[in-house]
Amino acid sequence: MIQDVLKEAQDHMQKAVEALKKEFATMRVGRATPALLEKVLVDYYGSQMPVNQLATITAPEARLLVIQPWDKGALGAIEKAILKSDLGLTPTNDGSVIRLTIPPLTQERRQELVKVAKKKAEEARVAIRNIRREANDQIKNLEKDKTVSEDEGKRGQDEVQKLTDKFIKTVDELLKSKEEEIMSV
Repeated sequence: MIQDVLKEAQDHMQKAVEALKKEFATMRVGRATPALLEKVLVDYYGSQMPVNQLATITAPEARLLVIQPWDKGALGAIEKAILKSDLGLTPTNDGSVIRLTIPPLTQERRQELVKVAKKKAEEARVAIRNIRREANDQIKNLEKDKTVSEDEGKRGQDEVQKLTDKFIKTVDELLKSKEEEIMSV
């Protein structure tokens, strides 16, 4: 019983950490990576589609992304979507591909990115703590229903706390490395 609760809590906490990793991957830190465009949605024939479903995205150089759409008719829509996004990048369209030059970050922009990274990390910590609370509630309900003893319940809650500490430490480590990455580029 308690093992099921622990397993579920661990799975949910792992998903919170994975979501944070994805968020961090989409943050622009001066290096070109196709992950930057993951959240850019293109209005393509009346539906919203991610850029990576309409084109091949490559990073031939450290500060350059090349977007090659499979349908040349999508060039304008992709260009417009990038301009509307919050990336702050200006696409160059040569009629067959779109080039995105990633400018170096200013100190001010770096500090803004660190703030955003800290906010995302805090959201992940809150999510993990909410999972802990839910798991502890489930364990308390098992105790109340006399499915498990008080001692088992206490051990279960201790295990949930250990899991929580482990995942929050992982979030802190991810944040620390992202901060270093942002400030050192």
